[in-house]
Amino acid sequence: MTGLTTGSPTVPGLTDRDRAVRAAVERGLVSPAAPVAGLLDVAGVRRSAAELRSAFAEFTDAGVPVLHAFAVKAASLVPVLRLLADEGLGCEVASPGELALARAAHVPVRCTVLDSPAKTPAELREALALGIAVNIDNPEELARVDALVGSAPTGAPLGLRVNPQLGGGSIGAMSTATDTSKFGVALRDEGAREWVVRAYLDRPWLTRLHGHVGSQGMALPLMADGVRALFDLAEEVNARAGRTQIDTLDIGGGLPVNFSSDRVTPTYREYVEVLRERVPGLFRGRYGLVTEFGRSLLAKHGTVVARVEYAKSAGGRPIAVTHAGAQVATRTVFVPDAWPLRVAAYDARGLPKEGPPVAQDVAGPCCFAGDLVAENRPLPLLESGDHAALLDTGAYYFSTHFAYNSLPRPGVYGYTADPSGAVRFATVRTPQTLEELTAESGGGHGEELRTLR
Repeated sequence: MTGLTTGSPTVPGLTDRDRAVRAAVERGLVSPAAPVAGLLDVAGVRRSAAELRSAFAEFTDAGVPVLHAFAVKAASLVPVLRLLADEGLGCEVASPGELALARAAHVPVRCTVLDSPAKTPAELREALALGIAVNIDNPEELARVDALVGSAPTGAPLGLRVNPQLGGGSIGAMSTATDTSKFGVALRDEGAREWVVRAYLDRPWLTRLHGHVGSQGMALPLMADGVRALFDLAEEVNARAGRTQIDTLDIGGGLPVNFSSDRVTPTYREYVEVLRERVPGLFRGRYGLVTEFGRSLLAKHGTVVARVEYAKSAGGRPIAVTHAGAQVATRTVFVPDAWPLRVAAYDARGLPKEGPPVAQDVAGPCCFAGDLVAENRPLPLLESGDHAALLDTGAYYFSTHFAYNSLPRPGVYGYTADPSGAVRFATVRTPQTLEELTAESGGGHGEELRTLR
């Protein structure tokens, strides 16, 4: 469905998101046969990518290499990676699958960074052979890379990941810089800092240093303190080496997203301003820079639209039973206080629904009682045939599917909306068919267990 245009009469007061929802319903992208779909605002994605580039370009000395490597886990969809590559972004990958997606999107290897706390020998060999930058997570992995580099020299940029152990944000499970985080070398553990310095001095081919402190729920000053710890360590290594051995700092990503309104806050520029204040040497040409933003690039530009299958009540509270629940909004359903989502009500035609707000639950299709994307939420009363839209779902919600109840993965569609009201769609991912789901679930091996006696 590339280049499909829906041109309905303009309705005053509609946002581009509203127009896209209406057009998706009119075109049947969301319908009784396809009761849930993801919509991605392509112009918004391009805008966020431009804002990221310009924020760093404004404060970084001329000639300093800066690579913005999109965190593929935030949207592991080849067309999205290709779109971001067109906007000058690379990819940060954390699995063989994510690397395969980046390569399918034609992201250059020089713009690809491999992170993961559990890289296999095969992953490392592939990255070294291709020349992909690798952030080494721990001493055992470093020993593994030692052997590989010794047997087959590589031009891949290599560095260590460190954890400055500065503490967590408001979401413990997402915090990567706690004392006991599984990521990187714990820099404040006894003897660890000296071990890191010696690792560099003994290996001239280690030229990068990586740290990732940011995450949803993390304050900007604490993120900047993590970058400062990285900068200070690089300065120490280079001073003791007597030369510029570390030439690039990978400062990670993790800029928080505002899920409470349409306002984008914090902005990339605000973050860079905090970095400039707390780490003034970062932008002065001493180091090339790599970033790994994901959620902040896409979240505000995505909408999951689900048809209301039934409207009912229990205990006096209305319940809208929709087709978007834990299978697409896994974190929201299981950790609602940490990952709340806004929900917008649309009528059967896909237009914003009017009416007084009524406290109601918006439920998903999964067979457990907690499958709720919103609880006791004031909205115009949703009825059968209406639509519930989960806002700010452009990151993670489209591609991190939870296979509970064997619900097929929904279609995802990019869109643009012009001032005349016309909406143009392009397919990002076709809806999964039941035949594909069955094959994925071992359908081709149905008789094999019966052969075991």
